[in-house]
Amino acid sequence: MIFKRTLSQELLHKSIGAFAILFGIVMAQRVTYYIRIAANGDLASNAINTLLGFSMLKFLPMLISLTLFLAVLLTLTRQHRDSEMIIWFSSGQGLYAWIRPILSFTTPVIILIAMLSLLVMPWATNISGEYKTQLKKQDELSTITPGVFKESKHANRVYFIESFNQLGASVNNIFIQSVQHQKLGVIVAKQAHRETMSNHDDFLIMVQGRRYETTPETAEFSSTTFEKYAVRLEAKETKEPPVTPIQAISSDKLLSQHTPANNAEIQGRISIPISALILVLLAIPLSFVDPRSGRSGNIAMAILIYIIYNNLISITQAWLVQGKLNPIIGLWPVHLIFVSLTIYLFYRRVFQLPILPRFWLK
Repeated sequence: MIFKRTLSQELLHKSIGAFAILFGIVMAQRVTYYIRIAANGDLASNAINTLLGFSMLKFLPMLISLTLFLAVLLTLTRQHRDSEMIIWFSSGQGLYAWIRPILSFTTPVIILIAMLSLLVMPWATNISGEYKTQLKKQDELSTITPGVFKESKHANRVYFIESFNQLGASVNNIFIQSVQHQKLGVIVAKQAHRETMSNHDDFLIMVQGRRYETTPETAEFSSTTFEKYAVRLEAKETKEPPVTPIQAISSDKLLSQHTPANNAEIQGRISIPISALILVLLAIPLSFVDPRSGRSGNIAMAILIYIIYNNLISITQAWLVQGKLNPIIGLWPVHLIFVSLTIYLFYRRVFQLPILPRFWLK
């Protein structure tokens, strides 16, 4: 039918636009977060892209779910505002006629959300955690950013490099200030590279440089030219083995180990595609534009409903973890509340009844 084809095309365009905006907002926030960490010297600059990729994978189920909700809501709101709905209603299409084409469009995406939530999201969280653990074990040289002074963890050295070479295997114009045996030393070299010895110790090998050494508050001073100079790099040791967060545990392990925390986590993952389906259906009656409430009244209500829905899921998950709620009951009461709200809004729209009391719409 014409209206189904038109609806599918507009849903696709709205989905692409909404996803691009949401993805850009989340990516900008995560990039800012990782750049701030890297600027403090707690993260190597070359690790930002990797951690950003894992982070975006973890956010994908939420982003796609919100994208579907906004796409359906904005598409039908536009049709109400431009009086297209009146034309479809006059041609014999009732409000329920929108359910089937919208479900045909969103069902494959909801299946994708379920796969991302149950499989990809815990995998990305696990790999990201392992990668962060490896970064913590790296030596202090790995976190240096060209053009920025970097102080060592024990505050006994200061590093500065001008740039990496094209392959990134060595650095150009390196500066190191260190304090040893109550003497201040400064080393400058044209180039430097890392070498690992047979005993697995890492050294920074500097070539064609000069070392200056002085004793503070004295006139003692020495200068030495060298062809090669090696500085041992201390690797960071983790004091305790990292604890695997529950978000990184695979879904099959959560199902096999029935603890309150595992029950809450697996039900939270299942809730993402379920809530996406309920929100898509809820967007159909919510898209109605009442002239008394303004052009954005339904959008504000939809955002409020989305926030309340997600907060209720988080609160109920916390109750499951604390053992205050039976795992058989789980998160289903929250979903039933919003299914009931969806049925109620459909009923009000079919019989042309106001959703809110009149005095709220003034």
